[in-house]
Amino acid sequence: MKQILQPAHWARPRGYANGVASHGNAVFVAGMIGWDAQGVFHSDDLVAQVRQALQNVVEVLAEAGARPEHIVRMTWYLTDKREYLARAREIGAVYRELVGDFGVAMTAVQVAALIEDRARVEIEVTAVVGPEPNPPNP
Repeated sequence: MKQILQPAHWARPRGYANGVASHGNAVFVAGMIGWDAQGVFHSDDLVAQVRQALQNVVEVLAEAGARPEHIVRMTWYLTDKREYLARAREIGAVYRELVGDFGVAMTAVQVAALIEDRARVEIEVTAVVGPEPNPPNP
């Protein structure tokens, strides 16, 4: 379970949380880019690459028994901040479809390039799989 950290006198952020508190087993997912499981890019479109990168994140999380709702922190590395901002609605729709809510402490930065030449975005994630609540005694 995670707790959103939002000082009462601060304006609500759009698309992320200022902070998240959680406890349990930490899961660290390396930067995922917009290629498939075989390392093949199917598109150079930013939104398509965001979709694939997030799908890759979800698949890696599943290996640890984690789900998107366990994500507490994300770092996005983008090669074009202007396109990211211009396409924020589309990216947000993909995010909501694959990850869910925006209760995640998130950072996004523009970089000059990513290691893979065709990559437009790289997304790194930390998730916390907390101890599941004990079932009630019958």
